[in-house]
Amino acid sequence: MSQESQKALPDALSRGASLKQLSLLNLWRSYCRHHVSSARDSLNRLLRQPLSSLMTCLVVAIALALPQVLSVAVSNIDQLGQSWQGRPSLSVYLHHNVKQPVAEKLLIELEQQESVAEGIYISPSEALQEFEAHSGFADVLGQLERNPLPPLLQLSLVEQLSLEQVQSLQANLQARPEVEQVDVDLQWLQRLQQILALGRTLIWLLSGLLALGVLLIVGNTIRLAIAARKDEILVTKTLGGTNAFVRRPFLYTGLWYGLLGGALALLLTELCLFALAGPVAKLAGSYGSDFLLMGISWFDAGFLLLASSVLGWLGAALAVGRHLAAIEPK
Repeated sequence: MSQESQKALPDALSRGASLKQLSLLNLWRSYCRHHVSSARDSLNRLLRQPLSSLMTCLVVAIALALPQVLSVAVSNIDQLGQSWQGRPSLSVYLHHNVKQPVAEKLLIELEQQESVAEGIYISPSEALQEFEAHSGFADVLGQLERNPLPPLLQLSLVEQLSLEQVQSLQANLQARPEVEQVDVDLQWLQRLQQILALGRTLIWLLSGLLALGVLLIVGNTIRLAIAARKDEILVTKTLGGTNAFVRRPFLYTGLWYGLLGGALALLLTELCLFALAGPVAKLAGSYGSDFLLMGISWFDAGFLLLASSVLGWLGAALAVGRHLAAIEPK
């Protein structure tokens, strides 16, 4: 091999690698350009048919807004229940034979615990006087031979004490020999938490059913779009267009339907909260509370938009995969 050939060989290999690299780069650029073009053209098609596109997006939005509104309602009720919990208290009823020095010694012992903020001792005579003052049965109670009310320790617990800690303290007090009964006013909160847990489960079930509805709505809309563009699809396939090439604009159409439907769902949810904010504030004010409705968080809004986009894309993918294969040039 001559020296010229030896010099020309590396140059030829270099040019071949460069051409190959350039070809792959052009393919990637062409692929990205077609994605951008498909997304832009599919959006333009929706905008050229505003009424039908808006109706489809509204149906999707209503299906997505319903579980979102219920989720926000459950979150607000949960927040309201936590604010009402405040500082829990325990009513410790002692046995009738427990004398005042023993009760006061027990109170001092309980106040030294970290979970107890403060406590007071209410003697049977003080409890009877208070009951007579508020019940209106002073004449009847005055005819009793003995005071039926037991000694009472009223304990105020520290704030932000969990329900499990309150229940543990209640069980420990109930096991003491001086104590006859311990009442804690948290049963309503337990029932509320159980109702909220049931509500969250129902929201997930409803979300699943409505997500299936969104898939069917978008899928049916894409099926109609495929039928309307059947001749265009045949020409594209005749000229060598692949199924992926033909499928891409319809997938972006489904993505736009889902994204726009999710945005409208957020708007509907905010409108519902705005309509309820005034009456809720008035109702809370009548009870001396400054409670305000809590809106949608940024995380929930982003998750809704992402979920709606994915549902729209999946609905389009299912419709295209089923109906596009049946359109083939003869």
